[in-house]
Amino acid sequence: MASSRKRYLVWAVQIAVSAVLLAFIFHFVPLAQVWGAAKRLSPQLWLAGFALFLIGHALTAAKWWMLIGHEVRFARAFRAHLAGLGANLALPGVAGGDVVRAALVMGETKDKGRLAVGSLVDRLIDTASLALVALVGAWFAFNTDGRTTGLVVGGIVVVVAIKLTLLRLLSARIAAFAAWLSTKGKAGRILGKIIAASAEMGRQPGLLLGCFILSLAVQCLFVLINIAFALALGVMIPAAAWFYAWAGAKIIAILPISLGGLGLREASMAALLQPFGVNTGAVIAIGLIWQTVLYASGILGLLVQAGFAALPGKSTSPLDPKPHIG
Repeated sequence: MASSRKRYLVWAVQIAVSAVLLAFIFHFVPLAQVWGAAKRLSPQLWLAGFALFLIGHALTAAKWWMLIGHEVRFARAFRAHLAGLGANLALPGVAGGDVVRAALVMGETKDKGRLAVGSLVDRLIDTASLALVALVGAWFAFNTDGRTTGLVVGGIVVVVAIKLTLLRLLSARIAAFAAWLSTKGKAGRILGKIIAASAEMGRQPGLLLGCFILSLAVQCLFVLINIAFALALGVMIPAAAWFYAWAGAKIIAILPISLGGLGLREASMAALLQPFGVNTGAVIAIGLIWQTVLYASGILGLLVQAGFAALPGKSTSPLDPKPHIG
């Protein structure tokens, strides 16, 4: 009962924050201006963007599936990922969706340590790729020196390569420590499994690098969808500015203070794009259109999960630690 009250309190606070942010936005940018810009987007372009968004999340689900191991069937992992998108509509922060999708595949996973570590690494990879997109976008948007840009990107690549190499070299010692820790009681066994899974992942730098590249590709796809929306609304600014502002706003929107980032993402993107002399009303409209894509995908995820859960013999609770789905 106490946890339910706390959950409702969190939802109430998030709704209130989003409402305040939207009220603040529409105080300075008339709603008629935003609506007038949004009407320029054709339904066909929205549907194309939504389809590409789902393709991007199919790739994201594949990345998570590779990181947690192949004990879970991909179809089930994809359904769990879609359900996680739905959970992000209401649960606090991105972690809420991560917890839901992990819970939905837990019953089919023997290596719980790999599931926990893989899910955490998946979130870290996505955050790191977003940060890289924002940094490189900012560099190109504010600096035209190609040589310096190449040095910055090259330096990032070298640092990542060094970290992956060190992780592989230290994985044997980490595994030995995990084995020792597993002999120290129940808590030690649980922690040992997690550390052992981390060591196992450290022996696969190619997997980590491949997942990082895949995450970069998906984030860039999402930015390109927003650029297409922007062009339809008549917003003509350098593509690099969109990579910088969109990725930066998404990082800010991860903060669990608003309802699925509503209001926070739009305000952040408008502020980050201000130096480029954009039409603020059009930027807010693009942000809200993107929100409709997010909510549509979340609703689709909940419907898919509910459809499978309603089948005979299937679990009806999305948070059942041992669900029997598909």
